[in-house]
Amino acid sequence: MCMSNDSPLEIKASLTIQRQAKDVFEAITDPAKMTNYFISKSTGIMKEGKTIHWSFPEMEMYFRIRIGKIIPPEYISNYWNDIDGSETLVEINLFPKPSGTFVSITEKSRINDEAGINWLRRNTEGWANLLACLKAWLEYKINLHKGAFDPSQMPI
Repeated sequence: MCMSNDSPLEIKASLTIQRQAKDVFEAITDPAKMTNYFISKSTGIMKEGKTIHWSFPEMEMYFRIRIGKIIPPEYISNYWNDIDGSETLVEINLFPKPSGTFVSITEKSRINDEAGINWLRRNTEGWANLLACLKAWLEYKINLHKGAFDPSQMPI
């Protein structure tokens, strides 16, 4: 399928985690849990209507997260400020399955231009990394994020 430059870009990442939706939901919304596998700091727990800031161990900057709608333990939405200052909507859906919880993340949208394609590449890697780190932590208590990035080698 050929994509025209008029089509907005959208990120999708998903993975099944062998834990109940409640556990996955808490691991995403509670910074005390999230610091075990993804972020280094947060200014608070994710609550509907609240604005928090996240920092990552590989970057010396904070990202503003404006929390949208939350439906425990199945849906989390937030507006994420990217490194270029633009704000995008992130939706996380949690679907209980016999084998655990299917987690689907969608981030939308950006214009299909060079900046948008760079955003698509960078943030697709980021969301896939979050899912892998979340799975490793919840299933095996392994922190994949620790030591995985050399800040001097970051392309940002």
